[in-house]
Amino acid sequence: MIFTELPSGKSFEGNEIEAHKSDVQADKYVYLMAGTHGDEVEGVYVLKKLFEWLKEDHTLKDIPLVVIPILNPDGYRSQSRVNSQGVDLNRNYPTDDWSGEYTQDKYNPGAGPLSEPENVFLDKLFKKYHPGVILSFHSWKPILNYNGDAKDIADYLASYNQYPVAGDIGYPTPGSLGTYAPAKYSAPVLTFECPTLKEDLTLQSIWEANEKGLKSLLQSELISKKLS
Repeated sequence: MIFTELPSGKSFEGNEIEAHKSDVQADKYVYLMAGTHGDEVEGVYVLKKLFEWLKEDHTLKDIPLVVIPILNPDGYRSQSRVNSQGVDLNRNYPTDDWSGEYTQDKYNPGAGPLSEPENVFLDKLFKKYHPGVILSFHSWKPILNYNGDAKDIADYLASYNQYPVAGDIGYPTPGSLGTYAPAKYSAPVLTFECPTLKEDLTLQSIWEANEKGLKSLLQSELISKKLS
């Protein structure tokens, strides 16, 4: 599949936020993104490997894609969940339930909704290349958390990796992408939570456990239907 590098965004520290688009014009796009939380290297690695496959295999059926390898480059460089202003990007979206209150620093939602340049950049992409479905790669414990009409995608992936499927992560997430995108753009969100590294888990083994399911999903009619 052929990709074009889009004009990059800039983090608060001025680091580049890369974005790539497949050479397909469409009304809606599949978004693949990782690195919202800079310390979640497992999700970043899985997307990196998936993106390499998409670029290298020219036999693939073309689909409209936007890929953002690392949304939070400042946090990734410092291995911090939050960005360089101490804000959790996944609590900073302008949702009806956004709140400036927080009990732990790692959930700091920022001075106001979309106060952070990383999320401003992402939302500009959404406006120009409308999302039809979003796969956001994270790491915590293995779980497929869906918001909006994405349970079928979660179930599909679970049939390969046996991760639990959940419509609720188990605690409040005001200002999250999973709340924002379905309400604002009618785009379902699948938050793909990878397991974290342990003695018996490496980045490569986490990828290998998910490679077949992710590759199959992206070439399935399930994804095509989300874009219709």
